[in-house]
Amino acid sequence: MPDIKHFDPDAALETAMRLFWRRGAAATGIQDVVTATGLNRSSLYATFGGKQQLYLSALRRYAEQRAEAAFRPLAEDERGLPAVEEFFDALVELRCTGDYAGWGCMLTNAVAAGETGDPEVAAVTDGQYRSLTEALEQALRTANRLGDLAPAPAADPRAAAEVLGLLAYGVNLRSRAGAPLAELHRTVRTALTALRRTGYR
Repeated sequence: MPDIKHFDPDAALETAMRLFWRRGAAATGIQDVVTATGLNRSSLYATFGGKQQLYLSALRRYAEQRAEAAFRPLAEDERGLPAVEEFFDALVELRCTGDYAGWGCMLTNAVAAGETGDPEVAAVTDGQYRSLTEALEQALRTANRLGDLAPAPAADPRAAAEVLGLLAYGVNLRSRAGAPLAELHRTVRTALTALRRTGYR
């Protein structure tokens, strides 16, 4: 049995996650992971299992460390609409600039690529989407309490959270397709304007 103690499994999983994120599961072979991590196949299999198990581990890592980490502050923010605006501004900037520009969201990419035919993949992506819409709903309920949200049905917190969840997915997909930064910011501003009560401060 190979000695797997001479490498950092966490670092190897991070490398694999970035590879799957950028290229997608279907376009990434186990040899690509071997090349990127510098590990041999036997070490990868012994530590993570086959390619699908490695992909699932990478997807869960992304959900926990990147997606959920962004949702918690949004749900807990007591400012309401400014928190939602900042969330989307940061999302657009992340998707269009910096080291991960054009990569989209690993979870959204999985949905778009039809990878949710695997029930374990679907469990991760569905759970992430629920977390996203719940965080958005909490922020919108805060905005409603502050008197900043347009009256229902125009901006019912639950329904509006679902719309904004789809908007986030759209930002992820359009950025991966090369949509300009300004276009995505403009789209987000248009959507959020519809939620604001007249006279919003």
